Amino acid sequence: MEFLEQLFVDFANYAWGTPLLVLLVGGGIFFLVFSRFMPYRNFKHGIEVLSGKYEDPDAPGDINHFQALSSTLAATVGMGNISGVAIALGVGGPGAIFWMWVTAIVGMATKFFTCTLSIMYRGKDSSGKIQGGPMYYITEGLGEKWKPLAIFFSIAGLIGCTPMFQSNQLTQIVRDTMLAENGLLGYETMILAGSFLTETGFRLSDIIVGLILVALVSLVIFGGIKRIGHVAARLVPLMVLLYILTVVYIIINNIVDVPHYFWLIVTDAFTGEAAAGGALGVVISNGIRRGAFSNEAGIGTEAMAHGAAKTREPVREGLVGMLEPAIDTLLVCTMTAFALLMTGAWTDNTVDGITMTAVAFDTGIPVFGTYLLLICVFIFSITTMFTYSYYGTKCLNFIGGAHRKHYYNYFYIFSIFIGSITTIDMVVNLVDGMFAMMALPTMIGTLMLAPKVVDASKDYFMRKKRGDFDHY
Repeated sequence: MEFLEQLFVDFANYAWGTPLLVLLVGGGIFFLVFSRFMPYRNFKHGIEVLSGKYEDPDAPGDINHFQALSSTLAATVGMGNISGVAIALGVGGPGAIFWMWVTAIVGMATKFFTCTLSIMYRGKDSSGKIQGGPMYYITEGLGEKWKPLAIFFSIAGLIGCTPMFQSNQLTQIVRDTMLAENGLLGYETMILAGSFLTETGFRLSDIIVGLILVALVSLVIFGGIKRIGHVAARLVPLMVLLYILTVVYIIINNIVDVPHYFWLIVTDAFTGEAAAGGALGVVISNGIRRGAFSNEAGIGTEAMAHGAAKTREPVREGLVGMLEPAIDTLLVCTMTAFALLMTGAWTDNTVDGITMTAVAFDTGIPVFGTYLLLICVFIFSITTMFTYSYYGTKCLNFIGGAHRKHYYNYFYIFSIFIGSITTIDMVVNLVDGMFAMMALPTMIGTLMLAPKVVDASKDYFMRKKRGDFDHY
């Protein structure tokens, strides 16, 4: 088990080396400049599209703009915002948050391009159903000779889109906040201790929680994207609001410290003094990794969900998609970071991941804080698991055909259980590494097709200026 864990650590560190960091951040800057800040200048129009003003019920697709955004936010607003920020602070120090901001700002441009392409170059699966995503816009936009790149993305997505990180962190907070003190659900009982799998064994409580999660998620994911979008559209906004209000309470109680910690984030981003070993490279790499894991800009997952949107105008979906990094990273992740910094939880070396955030909430809101976090974590994790299952089935659909895609859900629910009983280091690094593999074909394909997006955007906004459409 230790050998396997170290193998995943080395794989993730190698995958997230300088070339990929340059590709993600440099690519985002290129999109930003190449489009002449077009998506940012039309931010308001993106809100109008999201509100349903331009809804076209007869357009091809499965879900509306709001459901598409909710489905992707269900995946991105989750453990990456809560435990991912804690991991970033624990390893990279406050400066890592600055580099998460950078990924969000340039990620908005990246998502505009990827989500526009997801509609512009939709393809059809083996059953004739319209599909969108990097694998389709690579093959439809670049041609069949680029299909190996699309297949590479889909293979990486089969592992990268598993919910192991979510189930791992949800199990951890349930174990550490509800079960540990009272020894419930076999907290003190170890299974397979001393076996070839692990020296310490698996905690019985983790196994039970994992099985419960499998049952809950199975009720939704076998219903497909329509049921996922329906459930996410109702749960995600409520939980984001509850989480934000809770963190706002902690920040208001420590409002005088905001300038100090904001300055600490900015200065440490270029010194790396608070990072493990004081290495600036650790700060930058960890911040970008956690930022990419949180908002998923350039990874390609967002394009798969937005590719199912009911619209005939690719640019509209691009404008909706670009809202995600602003909500996910600039808002939710920043608030989590300030809560961890202000309460001093980030300096506690005895805790990591979600448990660090639980310490911050318990310190900031005694008695109730931990339980409010537990409610938010539960909903965030479950809704993330809903959406990721859709991503994985689309990857298998592309590789093996529509008649085989449902098999992925069986593998998916098994991975929920595996994530619940394994270590956080193994889970984080495996998923991180596969996210990196997904980013390579996504960014390469998007960069090559960028001129098509700019041409479509010019045409769209020219028609909008002429008043060719007021709604539909």
